[in-house]
Amino acid sequence: MSARFRHGLVIGKFYPPHAGHHFLIRSAADACELVTVVVMAADVESIPLAARVSWVAEAWAGEPHVRVAGVADNLAVDYGSEAAWDGHVALMRDGVALADAADGPAPAVDAVFSSEPYGTELARRFDAAAVLLDQGRDTFPVSGTKVRADPAGYWTDLEPPVRAWLARRVVVLGAESTGTTTLSRDLAAALRARGGPHALTGWVPEYGRELTAAKLAVARAVADPAGPRPTVFDLEWDDRDFELVCRRQS
Repeated sequence: MSARFRHGLVIGKFYPPHAGHHFLIRSAADACELVTVVVMAADVESIPLAARVSWVAEAWAGEPHVRVAGVADNLAVDYGSEAAWDGHVALMRDGVALADAADGPAPAVDAVFSSEPYGTELARRFDAAAVLLDQGRDTFPVSGTKVRADPAGYWTDLEPPVRAWLARRVVVLGAESTGTTTLSRDLAAALRARGGPHALTGWVPEYGRELTAAKLAVARAVADPAGPRPTVFDLEWDDRDFELVCRRQS
């Protein structure tokens, strides 16, 4: 599609970013010479603004004409309040200005892409065309509220970095030979048996056990053949070993 607009604007909470958001951005990217995505987040929300901005930016890193900026928005939402409108729009303009500062000045916004009922009024306030997409959520029946309530149910609507942030992690702790490996395998198998996104459940072995095997193999390789064969009780451990375990386990 040849560009019909010089500068398209996409705004949203992206709380978290999902397939519906990316549909908006993709539509704007295909119709505009330049796209500014403004991510807006309140301080009280559970997913930090910086994380949302990084996720959107990573997803669109291959499209140089799509730029992403984030602004904190702690203002009340009241579509019937002129003051509220003015405040939110001012923050959106701040977001565009941040993108300008990072990537150079851009032409005035001439198209606003939205799937929300307020899209028409928002476009009017930017003196831009209103491009309204999937308002009924028929193409992408997903929302940030639904994702936050049931991440696994909308797993395929999320990009890998968002999945990684939302994924539940179970840590099994215990001394050697107390069944932690068996328990971890059984937990993973039980979750995979649920099907759906749970079928992707994996488990991470204990790296300390792996390192012990490697250290023992090295000790035996350099030991005097005429002497006793080293066992795990002959191994020496120091701070560097434990730092290595922490790094590898992570």
